[in-house]
Amino acid sequence: MARSSKTEKARKLNTAHGLLDRQVPLPEAMRRLSHRFELSDRQAYRYLEEASRLDRPVEVTEPSVPITLKLPLHTVELLRKHAKGHAMTMGSIVADALKAFLGTRKRHG
Repeated sequence: MARSSKTEKARKLNTAHGLLDRQVPLPEAMRRLSHRFELSDRQAYRYLEEASRLDRPVEVTEPSVPITLKLPLHTVELLRKHAKGHAMTMGSIVADALKAFLGTRKRHG
């Protein structure tokens, strides 16, 4: 069986968190979780166990796809330095920059 994507895992954790928040008894929460996501009882229990340690639901991020970019060496060096200094990934910085740039573009025509 394939591993869950980050998005799928976040959805399962948030569902488990919601069940625990509503104080659904553990056996019933396991049954609901396993039925909704087609999980084994053991997997459902693990999601509930992890969700019990959360203060709040986790952010569900949009799935990402790999792309290849060619950037000047100096730009890549600056990007790496910034990512390391801010505990971010280069991909998240590029995605944020592109969102900001594309959000400011006006449509022509």
